[in-house]
Amino acid sequence: MELEQTIFQLVLHGGNARGEAYEALDAAEEGDFATAEKHLQQAEEEFLSGHKWQTELIQTTGDEVPSFLSIHAQDHLMTALAEMNLIKRMIHSYRVIEQLEKRIEKLEAKATSDN
Repeated sequence: MELEQTIFQLVLHGGNARGEAYEALDAAEEGDFATAEKHLQQAEEEFLSGHKWQTELIQTTGDEVPSFLSIHAQDHLMTALAEMNLIKRMIHSYRVIEQLEKRIEKLEAKATSDN
């Protein structure tokens, strides 16, 4: 595989993974956790595809000094991983907030009906 093709694939899959992760976050903000999970799964699949290309890059370049473009492409992939991990934590927080809001609503409803 040509180096340029490998670099392109790293950037492509890294960008796709980030995009899907942010789509998951958008869905979670709306309380649509089923859609958020689907987007997270797509993000994981994109990241894994990118990781396969990264492995290909490492195996084919061996001990060569990596080019600026290959380092930059790998940065895209690793940034996607970091953002995916952070977004997963944020989605978890949205779930907790939603659960707490439901509990508060029940408590308020009970307090109103007791009066």
